[in-house]
Amino acid sequence: MPDRSLTFIIGGARSGKSVHAESLATALPPPWAYIATAQAYDGEMRERIAQHRSRRGEGWATVDAPLDLAGAIEALPDNQPVLVDCLTLWLTNHMLADHDLEGECRRLADVLSRPRGPWFVVSNEVGQGIVPDNALARRFRDAAGRLNQQIAVVADMVLLMVAGLPLKVK
Repeated sequence: MPDRSLTFIIGGARSGKSVHAESLATALPPPWAYIATAQAYDGEMRERIAQHRSRRGEGWATVDAPLDLAGAIEALPDNQPVLVDCLTLWLTNHMLADHDLEGECRRLADVLSRPRGPWFVVSNEVGQGIVPDNALARRFRDAAGRLNQQIAVVADMVLLMVAGLPLKVK
């Protein structure tokens, strides 16, 4: 029976989430799918996206899914290793578009609750800092916290990245 599990990798900025998720995926036979949620709104973000792409070698197929992440995941073949990077950028895209966050998050959690292969999902931990000083930032932090909880519940494994080290939470 092929591996059909969801591994949720969460941590702060520059904690090593993406690199660790890539190493978990590439420990499996290719081809690997990389579902990217980032949008290049400025030069700095274009550079970050380019750095991520340059780290990945042959065997990776990149799917850009800044909004329809659930649909992109569902469209992939069974048993393929999938890496989603990252949920907080996806959430930001929906907030900026003024979409129904709760509905989109429920739809994504539903799809992720039924992995059809080894799936690895990256997200930022945003609730361990101070309370933001503005309403939009607080709304984002709260929505990200709720989304992370939804995904952690359906995940088979949860890893918290701290200074490049994975700590098994679930």
